[in-house]
Amino acid sequence: MRVTRFAHADRIGYGIVDDDALVELVGDPIVAGFDTSGHRLPLSDVRLLAPVIPRSKVVAVGRNYAKHAAELGNDVPTEPLVFLKPNTSVIGPGDAIVLPPESEDVHFEGEVALVIGRVARRLTPENALGAVFGVTVANDVTARDLQRREPQWARAKGFDTFCPLGPAVETEPDWDALRVITRVDGEVKQDGVSADWIFDAPTVLSWITASMTLLPGDVVLMGTPEGVGPITAGQTVEVEIPGVGTLRNPVVAQQAD
Repeated sequence: MRVTRFAHADRIGYGIVDDDALVELVGDPIVAGFDTSGHRLPLSDVRLLAPVIPRSKVVAVGRNYAKHAAELGNDVPTEPLVFLKPNTSVIGPGDAIVLPPESEDVHFEGEVALVIGRVARRLTPENALGAVFGVTVANDVTARDLQRREPQWARAKGFDTFCPLGPAVETEPDWDALRVITRVDGEVKQDGVSADWIFDAPTVLSWITASMTLLPGDVVLMGTPEGVGPITAGQTVEVEIPGVGTLRNPVVAQQAD
């Protein structure tokens, strides 16, 4: 089941993607369960939004592919390396990634995103996946020059628009075959699979929840494969997870206030 969030006329709702239509839902499927309304809307009549706005936080895993760690000259970590992105960095499909004037080297990072479906504290590897509502597509946009310069990554990772998510959440993913393909203006830049994760999802979730509680609607980014690189105004970035969806975002320069 692929669940998405959409805008139609003057309202925002949730729906299940069914071919070229949405089955409209009543309620918030991630936080409180749902029922169907009985209405179907053509996909062409709605605007897809970020399928989730994190209730409190986005937690991300760094250097979770060995080849990506190597391409940036970093050692492979011996335990998950986690950092936070603010929920204000989240945008949806079609929304613009805005390049801030504070950085001259902004990079794309296509990733698998886990959407949390229940309050999760001190999970174990054995029960961790039970806390996941599903997976969606993410782009962990990064100001690479700031990341190199500043030991704390909050600013490099946290600018507004630096966490595109969508277009839908797949509730029954194939955990061993989640493939991330990133394209810039149609050219493939990244192509990685979840089988290459250094730390798998149960390990990451148990590690994170040993120190902080994850809430329904929180998002966990699972790291990016090799091939990251810069983006410039006028380009379009696509991140695809086959079976989940393709997330497209144009890139624009920050306009003066």
